[in-house]
Amino acid sequence: MRLTQKRHGLKPRNPFLLFFVFAIFWGAGFAFASPTQDLASPSREIREERLIPIAEIVEEAIRAGKTPGAVVLVGHRGRIVYRQAFGHRALEPNKLPMTIDTIFDLSSLTKVIATAPAVMQLVEKGKIRLQDPVGNYWSEFKAHGKDLITVHQLLTHYSGLRAGLDLQPKWTGYSSAMEKIAAEKLASIPGTQFLYSDLNFMILGELVSRVSGQPFDAYCAQHLYTPLGMKDTGFRPAESQHPRLAHTQYKKRNSGKKLWGEVHDTTAFLMGGVAGHAGLFSTGDDLAIFAQAFLDGGTANGARILSPLSVRKMTNPQTPPNKTVLRGLGWDIDSPFFSSRGELLPVGSFGHAGYSGTSIWIDPASQTYIILLTNRVHPGDKGDVVSLRSQIASCVAAALSSGDAAQILSSGR
Repeated sequence: MRLTQKRHGLKPRNPFLLFFVFAIFWGAGFAFASPTQDLASPSREIREERLIPIAEIVEEAIRAGKTPGAVVLVGHRGRIVYRQAFGHRALEPNKLPMTIDTIFDLSSLTKVIATAPAVMQLVEKGKIRLQDPVGNYWSEFKAHGKDLITVHQLLTHYSGLRAGLDLQPKWTGYSSAMEKIAAEKLASIPGTQFLYSDLNFMILGELVSRVSGQPFDAYCAQHLYTPLGMKDTGFRPAESQHPRLAHTQYKKRNSGKKLWGEVHDTTAFLMGGVAGHAGLFSTGDDLAIFAQAFLDGGTANGARILSPLSVRKMTNPQTPPNKTVLRGLGWDIDSPFFSSRGELLPVGSFGHAGYSGTSIWIDPASQTYIILLTNRVHPGDKGDVVSLRSQIASCVAAALSSGDAAQILSSGR
């Protein structure tokens, strides 16, 4: 399987000129390489024959019942070097093959593909300040000791709030969810303990709406996905997209029928399908655009969604000093909760995962990203892709050239 095409540069006639130019660019130490940087050097090409085992790794997971199917994309230095679909997007009631354009329920990837970048756009415009108390933007939120929780603490999961909303007694509707959040009490002192919490990002989604004056889904579509050309990304998929959706779980809320075109997360469903913590749908190709934007300082397809400084801040540790769990703004860097980095990629790369079996991991040092999308919750929420994420990441890391490995080591990540 031919996965990519080598590129070759022109050989200068004067070797001293080559040394002089190389010395200048080596010393520059650019934080964000453009898609064309260093592509001419064979030492920077990924060892593509080493990506071939990805197929066996995924197929073994499917045979073991870990997931019905998967889509895997690997990007390296501005190019997609691996792009493959495996298995089935549905097993019941009829088997449907997985295709590369299958649309997946991203679950918690919503936090980093929608909510965190939307918040940072508003930070860049001066409409939100990271160290401001949330109550500055939502006065009802201040109740029960929550007046000191900051936007920054929500983004890093150091808010002191518990993990999620109670589903009992029964409630429904977005406004009901916001009323319940406003009535929440602290589980710990803000800024002292890490607790991964959906509540944090439900609140952030609400802040985006309040500050921008737009519904959260409309804001993300206008300011993130349309500029980048992510045509299959959004909340509440259109009827025309349903034939391409990966099926998820059978649930009592749907009279025992399969979930198809409806968000899997129960809280997001009760909120109407649009929330800051879950509800986004997308494809591998669209996520590749987004990942490349984060490698290129916030720009892809000629559109800039974030400044390079915002990207750097989001993807570098932002947690309090002396804490072992390292988080960026939304992004995971080093924690026991996600396995998407594998055994070889460095601390300092970043990513996130979603409950439905989705994950993305990005390594700026080698200019590489890994996207794994599965429907592991179909049909009965018994699949498990934790080890699969790690195996694929390790396989990709092993395929990196000696030049990329040296870049990782010299980056200090």
